[in-house]
Amino acid sequence: MGRLNDDESLAGPLLLEKIDKLFACNVHTLMGLSTSEGDGLPTFSRHVLRLEICGPKEDHLTVIDVPGIFRMTTPGITTQDDKKMVREMVQGYMKNPRSIMLTVVSANVDIANQEIVEMAREVDPSGERTLGVLTKPDLVDKGAENKEGGVDRDIAEEDFRHTHPWNTIGEEKFGIKALRSRLQETVTTNARQAFASVRAEINKKLRERQDNLAGLGEERETPEQQSRYLLKVMNSFEGITRHALSTNYSSNDHFDEDEELRLATRIVNRNDEFSNDMALWGHEYDFAIDKTHGSTADPHHTDIKDEYQFESRKLSVLPDLEDILHLEEGGSLCKPRGDDIYAWIEKQYRSSRGFEIGTFNCTLLSTVMKQQSRKWKSIAYGYISDIIIMTHTFTLKALSLACPDVRVCQNLLSVLMDQLVERYTSAIDKVKFLLFVERSGTPMTLNHYLNDNLEKCRQKRFISDIGEKSLDAASHGRVVRVDDLATQHHMSNEAHTVRDIHDILESYYKVARKRFVDNICMQAVDYNLVTGPNTPMHLFSSSLVSSFTKEQLDEIAGEETALKRRRRQLAKEIEDLKQARKILF
Repeated sequence: MGRLNDDESLAGPLLLEKIDKLFACNVHTLMGLSTSEGDGLPTFSRHVLRLEICGPKEDHLTVIDVPGIFRMTTPGITTQDDKKMVREMVQGYMKNPRSIMLTVVSANVDIANQEIVEMAREVDPSGERTLGVLTKPDLVDKGAENKEGGVDRDIAEEDFRHTHPWNTIGEEKFGIKALRSRLQETVTTNARQAFASVRAEINKKLRERQDNLAGLGEERETPEQQSRYLLKVMNSFEGITRHALSTNYSSNDHFDEDEELRLATRIVNRNDEFSNDMALWGHEYDFAIDKTHGSTADPHHTDIKDEYQFESRKLSVLPDLEDILHLEEGGSLCKPRGDDIYAWIEKQYRSSRGFEIGTFNCTLLSTVMKQQSRKWKSIAYGYISDIIIMTHTFTLKALSLACPDVRVCQNLLSVLMDQLVERYTSAIDKVKFLLFVERSGTPMTLNHYLNDNLEKCRQKRFISDIGEKSLDAASHGRVVRVDDLATQHHMSNEAHTVRDIHDILESYYKVARKRFVDNICMQAVDYNLVTGPNTPMHLFSSSLVSSFTKEQLDEIAGEETALKRRRRQLAKEIEDLKQARKILF
């Protein structure tokens, strides 16, 4: 490609002659082309050598000089692949509706044999953008090729025009000046015809470049730009979190597309599962439900299924959390044992009895309570593990939505990960603490439901004892005679104590279980992971961004070299297209 001075020919050979003089063999070497016969390098290349000549008097014209079409190959110089490549290259330029074709034909060659003329007719049947150029007329006369060496081209051209048969050609069709004039007319006409499509194409390309530039996000060259970018990401993350915890799921389509973003709902549902698991599976032995001793069993027991085992964990552990969520803490558990709980209590009583009379050692309740609540640990750890996984999954997804730049998102996660693990570990430690208090501490409660439960237990036993002596009194229902109320069961002191231990254990266990479930949900989960002042979602804040040094900002949010280069390229193309649009409009 190149621009021509007024004293330069538009014909391809002279342009190549100038290029050869300027660059000689260096051009061939740079383009990987053959410089001598037999060097094994190709003769033609699809690469373009561009020569740009600029100046205040230069025309705004681009000339593309393509290789000439040839039919026969030359051994050692050209091949069939060269022939095919040259033809495809030429056709590619000719098919462009905004290209002006200068079909250069030598005067000493039969035009009927010039394939380029036929190719031009195929793509431009009307000839609106085709200019036929007949060159080297002096070669028609044998030996004339050597007559013009060292002669001014314009003068020689003018003298030659007056010779026969060239003097029969009109002035408007002879010479470089006429060609330049005709070329300008053709270019202008072609430009006017293509004006609408060119304008639409420029607008389309401008929109595409602007969309591509917008897709790269805000520029992040300076620390101020990087800090501003991270603050916007932080605000977006906080918005997603706020809507997720307030169940305002209509605020963003992502809540419909991914249920793992519905954090509040997932946690509440898991809380219910935890409570049910504790009621159905938490005790080691089923409390007595036989007719003789009555029943104070939890109504949830009627819902227990026939499965022998259940999983305290409902979710798979994430790779990032394997170090803190130990697989041995939580997992498969067996359903409560159906053995005679009185036999078990009697064994515990016999192994810890002292000199008490008609009562039992106060430490016995701690012992049986710890053994009866043995599965609390696995159920609680399974529950807290699932909540941590839900929280971490939400954090990852919300952060990726707030920060579409994958690299920046990963950098932020790397910065936050240690502190996230601290928050998760704090929740686990709270579970450990509550387990210790309930299972290893002194049994204690101020809840009046303990006495209520104990009284109900004793009433049910009493009703069970006199049930067989009740009578059907028609309209009064079943009644019992006063004398039968004095019915006594003769049992040993030991049996009586075992029965009391069972009733106290069952009454206290129910109060402790409900208290434990509430404390785990409120303190370990809600305070540490959901709504407290130091939850994982509160880590990514404006104070964190403001604490970053310039080096940290650049490392976290700075643009990569390739992205900077792409941004500069798009900005330049946008500016060029805007200038082109100004010219058109």
